[in-house]
Amino acid sequence: MPELKPPLPDAWRNAPAGVAPPSADLRGWWQALGDPALDDLVNRALQNNLDVAQAAERLRAARTANHHSRDGYLPSLHGRTNDVIDPDTTASYFVAGFDALWELPLFGAWQSSKRASQGQENSAKAALRGVRVSLVAEVSRRWIELRSAQEQARLLTGIRDAQKEKLRLVQVREQLKLAPPTDVAKAQADLARAEAALTEPQQAINASAQQLALLLGQPEPDPAWLTPGPQPRLGEWQLTAAPADMLRARPEIASAEADVLRAAGELGMSRADIWPHIGLGASLQWSANILSNYRVHTGEAISSFGPIIDVPLFDWGQRVAAAHVKDHQLKAAVYAYRQAVLQGVAEAETAMGDLEQLRTREDASQRVTQALDGSMAALHKRAELNLGSGIDVQDGLIDNQRAQLELVTAIAARDLAYVSLYKALGGAPMPKPPMPAKAPGTGSTD
Repeated sequence: MPELKPPLPDAWRNAPAGVAPPSADLRGWWQALGDPALDDLVNRALQNNLDVAQAAERLRAARTANHHSRDGYLPSLHGRTNDVIDPDTTASYFVAGFDALWELPLFGAWQSSKRASQGQENSAKAALRGVRVSLVAEVSRRWIELRSAQEQARLLTGIRDAQKEKLRLVQVREQLKLAPPTDVAKAQADLARAEAALTEPQQAINASAQQLALLLGQPEPDPAWLTPGPQPRLGEWQLTAAPADMLRARPEIASAEADVLRAAGELGMSRADIWPHIGLGASLQWSANILSNYRVHTGEAISSFGPIIDVPLFDWGQRVAAAHVKDHQLKAAVYAYRQAVLQGVAEAETAMGDLEQLRTREDASQRVTQALDGSMAALHKRAELNLGSGIDVQDGLIDNQRAQLELVTAIAARDLAYVSLYKALGGAPMPKPPMPAKAPGTGSTD
């Protein structure tokens, strides 16, 4: 078994300044979004998702196979019956007996068979974790997109209403000969754009709700999802600990490590096949003459015991070639493992950089909305003092709503970057949910 030394960085290049290196408890990372509805969705998805159920059954199958991986090298006993006719067709016999065989696991076959089966189980375990990590990330992403789209729809509705009011005021001014017809046409075009913009968040709402239903293993979305609610938001959260060794939790890396273990076991088995197979055998046979042309019916019993040796003398080098093939496959598995680690490092670095930049964007968008809130108060005050027009108020309202739209988009982008970060880190240590219930009629293998 080759020693795996993952090329992990000593420190993250894109981590925020002052990040502490010690490990942290990151269980339930999605709870940082501060949305109890999302917490409930994640728990339901982990229990009811059909992809998780499939992966869990495959893991149970791999565990069963691993538990019995060495049974082929344990003594076995077979009972047989047969009917035999003498070559001269003068008599026929009924034969019954027992055969015992014990192949000795020599030349590393014992350890290699266990490695191969353990690699299979580890691979199934990594696949199950991968499905769970992807599931939690996808549920979080879809919920963020759903709530963000609902907030966008609310703000775009406000913009549309403001455009309607602005059009009415411009039409009044046009009737009083205080505005040209081109101003009316421009206001009508702005209203049409605002109405068209409303279709995009509605599409996102419908698509996200349906995808959530699929992830939770149900045919239809819950009606409660379509009722607008608060947008999930990280708020003041910042990355405080991200040890590089967290990457070992990535399902892709765990799967690549399992492939190395399985390849090492298969190499050992192919090398063992080059040498003689040695075992012990015993047989007990009882025969009865059931039909004879010349003799009376009789019964006889005989037993035997001794070594069994299978020596590969000449096979055109097939067994040696098979060992060379497995050796190259093991080397390829080691390279794949290293590549998986490098891929994990790259994704984590990118996600950290994105998360930090999007935090800056969200802060800037927040300052814009605060400034425009102050501007709106001034516009209302000027309108009350007859120093400004209602059109100015509607323009200020539209600008304010658009700034809030940018803030909603910035919050959603940062939330999604947060999801991407923890998916890149392997989902972090998630709470261990119970494996989905086994299908009726299956045995217990957990």
